[in-house]
Order: sequence, then structure tokens, then C-alpha cells
Amino acid sequence: MLYTESVNTRRIAAAHRQCAALFSFLTPRCRRLSGVALLFLLLSSLQACGPASDSFRLTGKFKNFNQGELYIYGLEGKGHIDTIRLADGKFNYEPFLEDTMIMSVVFPNYSEIPVIAVPGTAVSMTGDASHLRDTRVTGTDDNQLLTDFRLQVNEQTPPEAMKTAAAFIADNPSSLACIYVLNRYFLARYDANLDEAVKALTLMTKAEPNIRLRNLLTQVKTLQATRVGKTLPQFSDVTIEGRRISNTTLQGDVNVIFTWAVWNFDSQAYQRTLQKMKRRYGARLTVLGLCLDGNPADCRHLLERDTVSWPTVCDGRMWKNPTVEKLGFSAVPEIIITNRSGKILARRLSQAELQNKVDELLN
Repeated sequence: MLYTESVNTRRIAAAHRQCAALFSFLTPRCRRLSGVALLFLLLSSLQACGPASDSFRLTGKFKNFNQGELYIYGLEGKGHIDTIRLADGKFNYEPFLEDTMIMSVVFPNYSEIPVIAVPGTAVSMTGDASHLRDTRVTGTDDNQLLTDFRLQVNEQTPPEAMKTAAAFIADNPSSLACIYVLNRYFLARYDANLDEAVKALTLMTKAEPNIRLRNLLTQVKTLQATRVGKTLPQFSDVTIEGRRISNTTLQGDVNVIFTWAVWNFDSQAYQRTLQKMKRRYGARLTVLGLCLDGNPADCRHLLERDTVSWPTVCDGRMWKNPTVEKLGFSAVPEIIITNRSGKILARRLSQAELQNKVDELLN
């Protein structure tokens, strides 16, 4: 999922004191929330418009690691961004960077070290190839805080690390490092702890009251209310054919609500799987599609091409569709399965898990 956040004037000025007089406000660019790894997620990029410099410097020095490659990944769903070549145990990486973001430096043994990259700042990494998880990242207060946190949880059990993460956010709610900690320990997990995420985000929003954190808090509260075991919230919408639908439309023994899009081939594979299951189970299985295309004509064309007969909502508002927001969808494809009474039985299943779950419930 993807989360962007403005950096306030005070923090930008601290990073760029030489040009502090140029900044009286910041204007964040809007991006939509998307991507599961929540969920998911979500949550690892922070954006600022108008910084003094678009350069960022990351240098590194490692013992027992003379040559090799390091890989830069964006934690907001951007995937692989760049490759760094290390020679004589050192590297110097200076990318163009217009946005503040949290990047992940991945080593050949798959160790990952997060780095908070702010335009106009310089950060250094030092470590030993034999103990990469103890790598230190210094140069800014936020990176030092995150390093201290990592070194502390390295020696802890998972339950202890969760408690340390909650305490870290409580003690440093305005730090950019909290975004990484929130994502790593409460959201981007198969057993996402939404209750703790809400507590943490409430503290962070109080410390840095801005629209991005408030929106994220709202989204996580929605996920909290629509997790497995809860009752599906009341909703009402209009299909692409102009027919009114609501919770009462879901009359099957098993009901599947799923997001898809013409531009997402994985979601179309889900749709084909659901078509096979619908032919097999008939009225016992009810399906509702939420198409996230900006152009309803594209959605209509694919529905006609693939002879999709169940109700589909596509109003062109994409992620701003009220049903999508109310049900807490944040990815394409994403699934919610309910029983006849509206109890949520599963969500966020892979294609194979979807078929197995429906077969299990209806057999």
C-alpha cells in the first residue's frame, strides 16, 4: 500500500538550514493508497515538494566485503530501484531524489537495512559482512533513531520486538522512523496487528497532524472493522448496468466480493477462476465485482468479452468508490468472502487459496 506523507516545515528546515528562509510551507503531491503488503501496505514512502536540493548521498564502508552488488528497493511498492557496486569495501551512491522516502538496501545474503532518504542530506552506512544486521546508518537524527531501534530488537524475540516497536512509536511519534516501524511490525505482516496500528497511528497523528496520517488512520480503522470474524458493513451502490445493489444482494451460501481492473492481469485471472466456480456451484455462490478502472467503457468491454454475468460496480472513481472505501479494499486483486449472514470468513487470499476456500465452504 502505498503511503505518502508531507514533511513539515520545521523538519525540512532542520535538514536544509542553509535555505530555511525559502520555505514557509510545503505542498504535498497526492497519491492514492494501494498495494496489499499493507497491505498492505503501504506505508513506507514520505513525500515532500519543494526541497532545497534534489540530491541525496548514501555512502558505505564495510569490512570483509571487498566487492559485490547491493540492491536498492523502494518500500512503497516501487520494487527494485537501483543497483550499487561496492569496490574495496566502499560505495558512493548519489541518486536524483525529489521525494523523501524510505528505501531498503538489500545485500547478497538478502539482509535488508532501511534508510530514510531526505533530499539534500547525506547518510553513511558502516558494517561488517559477517554481521550485516548490525549495520549502522548515521547522518540524520531519524536514521540514528532507526539504527538504535534495529540494534535493540535484533536481540529480542518477536513478542518482545512488538512491545519495543510500540514503545518506540510512543516515545518518538513525530519521527520518520515510525513509518518504517509501523509498517514492519504492525501492518506488513500476515498477522497484521491492526489494534496496535490504530494506537500507534493515533499517537503519530497527534504529534504530526496532517491529512496523510489522518487518511491512513481512517483506512486502518476500516480494515479493523472488516477483518475476519466481523460482520460486513452495510453498503449500497449501483452496477455498471444501472442496477441498485447492497448487502441484500449477497444471498449465496458463500459470497465473494473482489476488486479487479482491466489493467491488472492477475485480477482477471481471479475473475476467470470465479467464473469456473460459479458454473460449478450456481446460486450457492454469489459474486460481486468492484472494477477500479477510471473508464467504465473499458470495464464494460471486458465484461462483454468474457461473458461475466454477475453484478459489477464501476463508476470511474477507482479507489474513491464509496463501497471500496467502506469495505477497506486497498489492493488489486483483493478478496472478501462472507457467509449468508454477512460474517466475514476470509480476505486477501491468493488465487489458489480462493478456490480452496470456496470449495471447502461449499463442500
